[in-house]
Amino acid sequence: MAVTGKIKTAWFCTECGNEAPKWMGQCPACGAWNTMVEEKVATGGSKGNESHKSSRSDNAPVKLSEVSSNDKERISLNLPEVDRLLGGGLVKGSLVLIGGEPGIGKSTLSLQIPLLNPELNVLYVTGEESVGQVKMRAARIGGVQDNCLIYSETQMEDIIREAKRISPDLLIVDSVQTMFSESLEGSPGTVSQVRECAASLLRYAKDTDTPVILIGHITKEGSIAGPKVLEHIVDVVLQFEGENRGAYRLLRGIKNRFGSTSELAVFEMTGTGLREITNPSELLIPMHEEGLSGVAVAAMLDGTRPFLIEVQALVSSAAYGTPQRSATGFDGRRLNMLLAVLERRAGFKLGQKDVFINMAGGLKVTDPACDMSVIAAVLSSTFDMAISSDICFAGEVGLSGEIRPVSQTDRRVSEAARLGFRKIYVSKFAATGDAPKGIDVVKVADVPELVRQLFKN
Repeated sequence: MAVTGKIKTAWFCTECGNEAPKWMGQCPACGAWNTMVEEKVATGGSKGNESHKSSRSDNAPVKLSEVSSNDKERISLNLPEVDRLLGGGLVKGSLVLIGGEPGIGKSTLSLQIPLLNPELNVLYVTGEESVGQVKMRAARIGGVQDNCLIYSETQMEDIIREAKRISPDLLIVDSVQTMFSESLEGSPGTVSQVRECAASLLRYAKDTDTPVILIGHITKEGSIAGPKVLEHIVDVVLQFEGENRGAYRLLRGIKNRFGSTSELAVFEMTGTGLREITNPSELLIPMHEEGLSGVAVAAMLDGTRPFLIEVQALVSSAAYGTPQRSATGFDGRRLNMLLAVLERRAGFKLGQKDVFINMAGGLKVTDPACDMSVIAAVLSSTFDMAISSDICFAGEVGLSGEIRPVSQTDRRVSEAARLGFRKIYVSKFAATGDAPKGIDVVKVADVPELVRQLFKN
C-alpha cells in the first residue's frame, strides 16, 4: 500500500469522526457514548495529501454580488417522483446519498436511472457485485443499454482516474462502504476510509460539474453507516423505508440543499424493478367487501403529501391470561396509550383483550392524525360493527380523551373528497375552510362524542 510515514493507532468516533489518541467512553466532540473505534493511520508525508488539492485553475474568491443567481442546471431522471423529491431533477455537480436496508431497492433504483435515460452517459461503479451480476439485474428490470458503462472496482484513485478519462454525465457508486483509498491504512468501511472516499468524490463532482450518486448501507439502528460527517459532506440524503416483505417502499428526503425535505416518493417493488406510485391513496385502501368490522381509513400527511391509508384492528379475548398488544406499522407505545385513554376516559374495558393493529401496505406511520382512525378501528372490532367505507378520520387523541386538531386539515379533506369519501371526522377545534363538494366534515370534541356519532345505532 502506497503510504509513507509512521503508522500509529488512533480512535475515531463513528458519529462525528472526531479523532482521539486513546479510547474514551464518551466522545468529547459530540457527546455520544460507546462510539469510539480503533483504526491505523499514517503520520508524516502521504501520497494521499495531493488528492486534497483542487484541480481547478480558476478557483479564486469572488464578490457575492457578482455570483450568478440563476438556478444550476438540472438533469431529469425520467422518474417523475424522484425528480420531484430532488426539487426538479438532479443538479449538476451535486453529491446524492441513497441509504436503506439490504434488499430494499437501492441498487435497483440506481440501475434503473441509466436504463431509463439512454441519452445519459453513465459510469456505474460496483464494489459489491461482479459485472455479470449487474447485467443479469439490468436484463431483469429493463434491458441492456449501451449508455451504461459498468466498472467493477473498489480503489478510489482508480475510480476517479477512470471517471476523468470517460467524463460521464452521471457517476453512480455502489456502495461507498466498499470503497477504499490507498492513501490511508484501514479496511473499507472504516470511519477514515468512508470519510476520505466521500471527500474524494465530492471534489470530483464539484471540479467536473458531474453529479454523483452514492449508495450507502445503514446500521441496525436505521442510521446511515459510517461517520456522521458523511451526511454533512453530501448535498442530498435520500433514505428508503418500508418492510422488505411488503411491496411498498418510501423514498424520503432527509437532507436536500436544492429543494424541500418535506417530500417523499412511493414505489412498489415488482419483478421488473421499482414502479412509481403517483397516487398511493388508491393502493393503500384495499378493496374488500362491505360490512367488515375493525377497519377504518386515516387521512394522513407525510411531509407535504396527503394520502389515505387503511387501519385494521382485531380485538379478541385474551386466550392465555396475559393480553397481547401488537402493532405493525404503528408505534406500540402509542397504541398502549390510546387503549388506556379508551378505558379511562370512555369506559371501555380492554384490559383482558388482545389487540392487534396493522397498517395496510406494510408502511410505517408516524402521523398523530392516525390516532382517531386507530380508536375507531378498535371500537369497530370490539362492537363487531362495520364503519362505512366512505368515512375517514383525521385527528390526534390527547391523554384526557380530547380530539386535537392536526396540521393542514384542508389538504386532508380535499384528498378524501377526491377519492370519493362522503364524510370525514376531524377535531372540533380544527380550522377548516369551505369543504369540497360531496364531502361532509364532522367535527367532534372528544372520544365519547366520536363513539356516539359512529355507533349511535
